[in-house]
Amino acid sequence: MTSIYRFAIPFAFLLLCFTVEPAAATARKLTALVEQQPLVLKYHNGALLKGNITVNLIWYGQFTPIQRSIIVDFIQSLNSPLAPVPSASSWWTTTGKYKGGSSTLVVGKQILHEAYTLGKSLKTMHLVALSHKVNQLGAINVVLTAKDVTVDGFCMSRCGTHGSTPVGNAKARAAYVWVGNSETQCPGQCAWPFHQPIYGPQTPPLVAPNGDVGVDGMIINLATLLAGTVTNPFNNGYFQGPATAPLEAVSACTGVFGSGAYPGDPGKVLVDKTSGASYNANGVNGRKYLLPAMWDPQTSACKTLV
Repeated sequence: MTSIYRFAIPFAFLLLCFTVEPAAATARKLTALVEQQPLVLKYHNGALLKGNITVNLIWYGQFTPIQRSIIVDFIQSLNSPLAPVPSASSWWTTTGKYKGGSSTLVVGKQILHEAYTLGKSLKTMHLVALSHKVNQLGAINVVLTAKDVTVDGFCMSRCGTHGSTPVGNAKARAAYVWVGNSETQCPGQCAWPFHQPIYGPQTPPLVAPNGDVGVDGMIINLATLLAGTVTNPFNNGYFQGPATAPLEAVSACTGVFGSGAYPGDPGKVLVDKTSGASYNANGVNGRKYLLPAMWDPQTSACKTLV
């Protein structure tokens, strides 16, 4: 039986949640009067993914070599000490503060499905089938769908998801992640803050650090789901709320990219003097990325890089 329980949440949905209470924005200005309660992600005593973990990539649909390199470089950046700070690797080290120590991600196999063999309208069962293209325990199989591929729930309730499936007849389970390219379908929901949101404050969008709104948006959602996968791979790790709709390491901090963030504003970011692009993390091969805040178990707070 396949378990699917965690989502990268569309930003427009979050804005709707925030706008239910008109006083929410004002409340952020009263921090001197009202002390915020710590954010706590409870550990549910399940297995986590620690140590060396292979990340296999299944590309479904048309991706350019440059688009693929942006994502591959991001995964390689998570464990590279060579990039200047703030770096993607310093962002990822927070996952090592969770029980069991650090997780080292290594890019494994890459499979190209450029012929749309399952069509251009996929259901969850198709994502699971694609994730089975690589059968490897202790790995994370990442399915990436192109901008012209629709997926059940995409843009409406999710920008991506992660889950697990049984391997053979054993009790062992394999973790998988799915992320879609929202460039032509819903960039205001799944690629914010690189596109104006459908709802809420219409602040100018940030310039995508790799010049690709869709893929830079995928990086945000992939980062969210990789962190959720290693800290809650089988629905009994770290999360807050119901197991069917949990808040995880990064999804508990959705919409926060830098200090001073509030609904509709990503917070403090760095700006490249040449391109004008916004980022907060350096990566390998001169890459720059914008990464969301992550819950730090040592401080019980969402940690940002800048």
